Amino acid sequence: MSDTPTTWLQSLPKVCLHDHLDGGLLPETMIELAQEIGHELPAEEPQALAAWFKQAADSRSLERYLETFEHTVALMQTAENLRRVAMEHVLTLAADGVIYGEVRWAPELHLTQGLSMAQAVEAVADGLMDGMEQVGQAGGRILVNQILCAMRHQNNSLEVVKTALAYRPLGVVGFDLAGPEDGFSAADHAEALDLAARHFLPVTLHAGEAYGLDSIRQALGAGRALRLGHGVRITEDITARTLAEIDPTGELLPDADREQTVLQLGEVAEWVKNRRTTLETCPCSNLQTDAAEHLDRVGLGLDFEPARSYEEHPVALLLQAGFAVTINPDNRLMSSTSMTREFAELARYHGFGLTEFFEVTLNAINGAFCSQDEKQALLRSVQMVYSQLALQEQEGESRVSGA
Repeated sequence: MSDTPTTWLQSLPKVCLHDHLDGGLLPETMIELAQEIGHELPAEEPQALAAWFKQAADSRSLERYLETFEHTVALMQTAENLRRVAMEHVLTLAADGVIYGEVRWAPELHLTQGLSMAQAVEAVADGLMDGMEQVGQAGGRILVNQILCAMRHQNNSLEVVKTALAYRPLGVVGFDLAGPEDGFSAADHAEALDLAARHFLPVTLHAGEAYGLDSIRQALGAGRALRLGHGVRITEDITARTLAEIDPTGELLPDADREQTVLQLGEVAEWVKNRRTTLETCPCSNLQTDAAEHLDRVGLGLDFEPARSYEEHPVALLLQAGFAVTINPDNRLMSSTSMTREFAELARYHGFGLTEFFEVTLNAINGAFCSQDEKQALLRSVQMVYSQLALQEQEGESRVSGA
């Protein structure tokens, strides 16, 4: 399997929890829609347009990263275009091996041509259904639900939560706060978050990405978040200590390696780990925006230095430490990525195999905002495929050893 990672990784059943609708448009679709409405794009050929988005997103700045959305959002201001983009998003997920997805977007950003939030949500719901029906007709199976975002720096969160509650029957399963974290606390949206809590609407908040541990505290406290969008800055609440530091006299563990490193968790990290709060990690996106701490500096109490490669990303450390890590693409267009690509990079740089991919997929199923019955169906599908692949792997190893 390791010789051709993308082949078997493509076929793995995946669960995708952090995927932005306005961050996953197809370049070909963008060019066509832009021509229809007279919107000027930075490039007029699909490959060149994709390259422009990737370059802009590689700027190491979340603010610059977010600027790229001016073009995608501009093309998603009518019910027809929203429906098409949503439909194509489902087909993209299916081709990526996703069997369950939650796509998030901010309806307040799609009202410049006269749509109401309700009309926008209905259009996306129609598009998702169109895509799911096409996948079903082709012999596949996929379920995609919506998460509605409110922008942290705006004042529309209460209306967004009310819209989410009204459209639960059409597959709206959660609420999120997106946009700039620093300076825009989750507590600023207390009324909306209280309403979501009173009606048991699940909440996942962008936190621990562009801002540090305080953002995560706010998400868990004021937000009562069940999941953390990215959440990678949880590493700021981890301390690495040797056994010699913990047990100076050697009386507690006399036969242990004195230089062995142990990770000690602070109160926030301990809470996140023990409550199985889902971390919606997005490695490629994190590298573009300098969100994740360099693996070699985690726990040392040094000034923050960002990871600049998959090898330096702390995702494997967090998984090994027992956090409920999941893998996600964030914005497929801006990051030029997919679930399969994220898996392939983790296989290449962190040695992820069937065991690790099953674990992150199981974490995603457990953290999903779908019903328990749907989770059980997802789990059965995933277990069946992984069992077959594990058996094939064992048979392959037996043939090699027998030779």
